[in-house]
Amino acid sequence: MGDFEHTGEVLIPENPLERIIGQERAVRIAGLVAQQHRHLLLVGPPGTGKSLIAKAISSLLPNPKFEISVLHNSERSEKPLLSVRAGKEILLSQKTRKEYGKEIDPRGAPVFVAEKLGFRCKRCGSFSPSLQRICPSCGADKYLKYDNPFEDLIIREQKEETRVHTTRIGHNGKEELVVYEKTEDGRLLIITKEDMVKMKKDEKNMRRKILVPLKRKTFVEVVAASETELLGDVKHDPYGDHPEIGTPAYLRVVAGAIHEAHEGVLYIDELATLGTLQKYILTSMQERRFPITGRNPTSAGAIIKVDKVPCDFILVGAMNMNDLPLLNPALRSRIRGNGYEILVNTHMEDTPENRKKMAQFAAQEILMDGRIPNASYGAVKELIEEGKRIARKLDEKSGITLRLRKLSGILKLAGDLALDEGLIEQSHIKKAIKESKTIEEQITERYDNWWVAQGADFGLRSKKGSETV
Repeated sequence: MGDFEHTGEVLIPENPLERIIGQERAVRIAGLVAQQHRHLLLVGPPGTGKSLIAKAISSLLPNPKFEISVLHNSERSEKPLLSVRAGKEILLSQKTRKEYGKEIDPRGAPVFVAEKLGFRCKRCGSFSPSLQRICPSCGADKYLKYDNPFEDLIIREQKEETRVHTTRIGHNGKEELVVYEKTEDGRLLIITKEDMVKMKKDEKNMRRKILVPLKRKTFVEVVAASETELLGDVKHDPYGDHPEIGTPAYLRVVAGAIHEAHEGVLYIDELATLGTLQKYILTSMQERRFPITGRNPTSAGAIIKVDKVPCDFILVGAMNMNDLPLLNPALRSRIRGNGYEILVNTHMEDTPENRKKMAQFAAQEILMDGRIPNASYGAVKELIEEGKRIARKLDEKSGITLRLRKLSGILKLAGDLALDEGLIEQSHIKKAIKESKTIEEQITERYDNWWVAQGADFGLRSKKGSETV
């Protein structure tokens, strides 16, 4: 395993693909999947690293380039408009965004306005930039209320206000509504009623809801998905599109996992269990676009539809060998036509190189858990011996098991037992192996057979003696 005293000395690779243990062929193909934008089907038992391979692929992808949003359609509200913007376009729109109101000196604003927005200190009355939370004159927090004598002793999150609504006497001698607004760069604007009318009109003409933001993760996981979770939906509103009390249609549109995975990886565990939903996955893979519509025919959202929403993703599907007959033949053909099928390994040979990989695995698990101490050389050696026992028992092979989830559980349990001692030793691994037995294994040890165990549930006397449950 190399020369180390504990796993804290074991080198962990930065490349996520190199952190995958015993799946050399899958790792090699995963790199091609990310580079060539292919699809991948991983077949094998649980705990062999299928989700880790999918996450590694997503980490190799570039950052998303496009944002997906919907706009209000003033002519046909039930058909919200689709908007796909690149990062440069979003940045340009932010820079050229129209600013309403007139900039004023904070000293010219009412005292309570200047204090609420952080321009004036409530304790000493001096003015300073609103971006400075602490008054430079007296050292007080400008955003505390100070109406409670113990306010400075109370730990609470202070929410800074950015707008204050009030009134003033206009040029015609009448009272009028005005809004004082603090900008992101710390300036103070006064917005009149006329400005608010223009603002409302412009917002009405360009109302937007972001479905898939530009800054997002490139890994989206789906497990036993519902139709709504996978394909998106339109929320129900009992008031429909009523202009006064209803919620506009574009605000009720919800993206599905296939849309959120645009430019990334869509990982579906137990792919075959999706049943009829597999045909929708196939369609979205073929078209790289899929509409979002209301899924409940009795809902007000059923008449709302957004066409051709982008969903250009890499599909990584995972399943067990027994479920292969349940996989949609057309979907499987699509994966094979533009991707790969891999039967993951369940064990690897017991070689010095593979023992080093197991030491790396232990170091990675401890680092990711973050709550257990490092493992000694002897502890890792004992973990490998348990891996060899599992390989003989489950796969009837001589080697080291790659059903690493079970070994990970043993390692974490041993770490919990070793918290007070500061290092996982061989004895902790041995004890964890005994404590990590499944219910079936515990039943086998305690009773002669399952019939006796089931009888014990009802308080019947065991054949092994007079002891009852």
